[in-house]
Amino acid sequence: MEIRKIMSGSNSNDNNNNKEEQQFHFVLVHGAGHGGWCWYKIRTLLEAAGHKVTCLDLKCSGIDPTDFNTVFTFADYNQPLTSFISSLPPNHKVIVVGHSAGGKSVTDVIHKFADKVHIAIYVAAFMINIGNSASTNEHLSKQLGDANAYELIYGLGLDQPPTGIIVKPELRRQLLYNESPVEDFTLASMLLRPSPARAYMDVTQEGSCDVNSVPRVFIRTMKDNLFKQENQEKMIKQWPPSKVFAIHESDHCPFFSTPDVLFALLLEVANSIKNP
Repeated sequence: MEIRKIMSGSNSNDNNNNKEEQQFHFVLVHGAGHGGWCWYKIRTLLEAAGHKVTCLDLKCSGIDPTDFNTVFTFADYNQPLTSFISSLPPNHKVIVVGHSAGGKSVTDVIHKFADKVHIAIYVAAFMINIGNSASTNEHLSKQLGDANAYELIYGLGLDQPPTGIIVKPELRRQLLYNESPVEDFTLASMLLRPSPARAYMDVTQEGSCDVNSVPRVFIRTMKDNLFKQENQEKMIKQWPPSKVFAIHESDHCPFFSTPDVLFALLLEVANSIKNP
């Protein structure tokens, strides 16, 4: 397993000035509370470099109109991604990039459609090869960290389990965007939506594919106040990926705080693992 640390301000001119001959198709999967909108900087950079980019909204995220209070299963929440991957033409492979809780969506896809995934990239993301709901709940609780950082929403009544979860407004700058431009923090504050709490507690990965046939890469975020370093390290050790990179100056959201560095890393990874 290779581990490298990348400093913010790393020069990505080589990627910009010398476009790769091979075009890749990147599928960018957002994390909890976010939507496809959060990738706007990365999408712009990748498309300018000649690559195809798909930014999906999972159920009740982004501009998807679904009410989070009605999404009870992870399969329902992840349906926009699984439907998209299943509809890809034969022999068309994509690079799936998941951020934060979007890592669960990536793992679900490689369980079901390993033959359609060229590389799975986890950006400060939940990377656990889950076999049952009990293990999901245990790992999710560890990843979330301080429960006091989250607001729980009880859409079906206080006598029922919560239906929504979101980082408290007063803690978002500190936990999510501590190194990001204030403009992106403001944008995110306007667009964040609660995530379906029940769906996250229902995560099981079912499928007949060999998940280890898909190369996995983990990108660490070294100034991340939400996803602590010890939790990132535990996931890497429990299910070792092919490569590990670390962005030294990134908060939890490198698509805001260090987009040039993340862009350069995505291209480096894409070109380092050749199609079979």
